[in-house]
Amino acid sequence: MSSKSAEKSPIYYLFNPRSIAVIGASRDPKKIGYQILKNIIEYGFKGKVYPVNPKADEILGLKCYKSILDIPDEVDVAVISIPAQYVLPVVEECGKKGVKALIVISSGFGEVGNVELERKLVETARKYGMRILGPNIFGLYYGPARLNATFGPKEVIPGNIAFVSQSGALGIALMGWTIAKGVALSAVVSMGNKADIDDADVLEYFETDPNTKVILIYMEGIRPGLGRRFVEVARRVSKKKPIIVIKAGRTERGAAAAASHTGALAGADAIYNAAFKQAGVLRAIGFEEAFDWAKALSMLPPPKGENAVIITNGGGAGVMATDAAVECGIRLMEMPPDLQERFRKYMPPFGSPKNPIDLTGQASEEAYKGALLEAFNEPRIHSIILLYCQTAITDPEVLADKIIEAWNEAKERKPMVVSFIGGIECDRAMAKLDKAGIPAYPSPERAVSALSAVYKWARWAGYVKE
Repeated sequence: MSSKSAEKSPIYYLFNPRSIAVIGASRDPKKIGYQILKNIIEYGFKGKVYPVNPKADEILGLKCYKSILDIPDEVDVAVISIPAQYVLPVVEECGKKGVKALIVISSGFGEVGNVELERKLVETARKYGMRILGPNIFGLYYGPARLNATFGPKEVIPGNIAFVSQSGALGIALMGWTIAKGVALSAVVSMGNKADIDDADVLEYFETDPNTKVILIYMEGIRPGLGRRFVEVARRVSKKKPIIVIKAGRTERGAAAAASHTGALAGADAIYNAAFKQAGVLRAIGFEEAFDWAKALSMLPPPKGENAVIITNGGGAGVMATDAAVECGIRLMEMPPDLQERFRKYMPPFGSPKNPIDLTGQASEEAYKGALLEAFNEPRIHSIILLYCQTAITDPEVLADKIIEAWNEAKERKPMVVSFIGGIECDRAMAKLDKAGIPAYPSPERAVSALSAVYKWARWAGYVKE
């Protein structure tokens, strides 16, 4: 069910509720029910919010209800944060109220062996046509709805990357990490035990969500019997939007840890590798690599061909990027004589106009801009890896401004990744580039890896013929 074709589906309302009840809302700031209610209010949700707690009259300035059945208005979504043994009767009440979707924060279900309780939870919800996210989760964030129904960080940066996490603690930590790194998110979905809503359901929603450009999933396993559906849905969605998966539990010990953590059946890693390849999914080893890829894929247009060029002011950085490009399957263009002559204008006689294009340590900000415009405006060049090693000759932040000027003045934008190697000035310059929509990284290898992800997806989606 996509965001467009099934606008009245329970999953649509999960992301776009008109009203939310927080069952287990608390007056105690140390309680999850307090933090979720606080985040919903303070992040600016525009719909109606109803705290539910039989022992309170008011929480955070809102009238509190003894039961969801006491709320006079319709309720689209209920967030449930109460001990597991009390969840079933509350789900029954939610069904009678006409709630469309449940966000079940509570733990103590299949992940600790209470499989029957989890089964009854889903059975009860289905009786009333409700869908369940969870249990054993930290909540859901959806930027376009100004909805932060999590007990994670509040100030998530709205953007176009959807992050789906089976792990609660890691998911919350990465929410905070994205804020620190300036990574902008359209959604954060905590999956937990995946008793009902699973990865395929979420992929179907994001398939036509206009606010999501890239989907990143942290996964420990797929529930038995659902692997084929995941592959079918991912294969369809990945032709339209890149899907990046961090699949944990790669080793035997890791798989055992996943089983005790979320009840995931990790299975043989080779099977997952084959499934991801069949579905066009990009598999990342860790979260740094995954978010590097997501940043590039969310910012850059797909390439129209395979010819990549490296522009650098340092020979060593150029060699490192060359090795990384070859290892990642990026084709470095053999520079024809006419292009060599054009690039020579931007370097001293001892520079190299081949590929890498070495402007040397004497390169000025204007030389970088000129060489970059040559690359942008040359139809035989399809992508650019731009490297800068900090020197006293060139100011990193001024150089960043010149790169942005070239990006904006180019006849046609092409995928370009940037790496600035140096001190705090380089960090500030790269933040400026990121803000302008140009993905920047602190090492050549990370920049090249990100461009390789853009190429892998572009080949899969048919933008570049393999």
